[in-house]
Amino acid sequence: MTRNKRVQRILNLEEDDLQALCEAVDASILDGGGFGWLQPQGRQVLERYFKGLLLVPERMLFVIRHNGVIVGCAQLVRSARNNELQAMCVTLAHLFIAPYAQRQGLGTALLHEVENAARSMGFRIMNTEVPETQEGAIALFRKAGFLHWGTHPLYTRLGDTYLRGLYFTKSLDTDQPFLPSSFQQTRPENMTASSSTHPLTLYPAIDLKDGACVRLRRGEMDDATVYSDNPGAQALAWEAAGFKWLHVVDLNGAFAGQSENADAVRSIVASTDIPVQLGGGLRDMKAIEAWLEAGISRVILGSVAVKNPTLVREACRAFPGRIVAGIDARSGRVATEGWAEVSDMQATELALRMQEAGVASIIFTEISRDGMLEGLDVEQTVTLANTVSIPIIASGGVGSIEHLIALREATQEAPGIEGVIVGRALYDGRVTPAEALKVLS
Repeated sequence: MTRNKRVQRILNLEEDDLQALCEAVDASILDGGGFGWLQPQGRQVLERYFKGLLLVPERMLFVIRHNGVIVGCAQLVRSARNNELQAMCVTLAHLFIAPYAQRQGLGTALLHEVENAARSMGFRIMNTEVPETQEGAIALFRKAGFLHWGTHPLYTRLGDTYLRGLYFTKSLDTDQPFLPSSFQQTRPENMTASSSTHPLTLYPAIDLKDGACVRLRRGEMDDATVYSDNPGAQALAWEAAGFKWLHVVDLNGAFAGQSENADAVRSIVASTDIPVQLGGGLRDMKAIEAWLEAGISRVILGSVAVKNPTLVREACRAFPGRIVAGIDARSGRVATEGWAEVSDMQATELALRMQEAGVASIIFTEISRDGMLEGLDVEQTVTLANTVSIPIIASGGVGSIEHLIALREATQEAPGIEGVIVGRALYDGRVTPAEALKVLS
């Protein structure tokens, strides 16, 4: 999978970047490109605006560079935490390219990378709106596959003239077309009437030890069950079962601090077309970039999140939307080094730090339950999801369909829960792919 290195998610603005961004905005306003202002606002106003924007957790700022200089930006705006009904939606706002950098494909590149970031964060629908005068933006959205679903006749006023506004939307689930308005989703069997309608992604786990697919109990390397000696074939089987993501962990790498099952991971990537998130032993930028360039969609940073938060920030800036934090805890305290060490840091504290660093989402695992089939630690998962505003993926302990139903129902009070990782229960047949996908859809 290729990556456009010109696009970055911005968490802090250095002076040179802030100046370039303000100049690009002023030029866009003068060119009639919008950004909400009719006249340039001056450097102080724009500085306050962007510095304030970076403090709002519901807003994410992306920029695009040309010859190393920022020439445009876009924002992703997620719904407020209490708006559970639209937790899967994200709004694209204020996408623009300065007039002096247009007609070079930068708008298309920026939109493409922002879409990828939104998709990686678990959003399923992207909405945007634009006044009818911005013909270039309208053409860009249409070309990118956005659906024009409505027009506001009095969208904005320019002098004495009212202008129309066009509303667009796009499904980020590339294999799921828009459904007609007459479609009514049926509730899966044994789901209660009060259950949340928020869908969850199921990530089947492929844990690698010595080149084979295994599952550990409580994270103990000497307590492993081997399920397959062909990781590529296992990945293909999960894709055929209907799963849309794979969760892969290099267990040897987690202990060694570097990739130890590279051939097995490559076979997984080569065998399937669905995205793969990879964790285990990724401790430097070279390893992170190498795996992303090799076809991994997202990398999971675990121990390094505690021991080298600077690397996490650097990775998030370089690869927006493609860095996930793995928080593994034993009784609420963060574990590192393949779960061999337990620190004094609380999981919620690390989650807040990772959100500030810019990770796309957090995978939370309660080690004492992992592989035990006794159920997820729903209480801790809910607490974590309500502590941060980025998506949470639950992990550790699923042993029956009832455990998935319990997590699904928990999204009513914690809409930030985005998905769940399931391992042993799928391999043992305690949960079938069909029933699991039905319950979580």
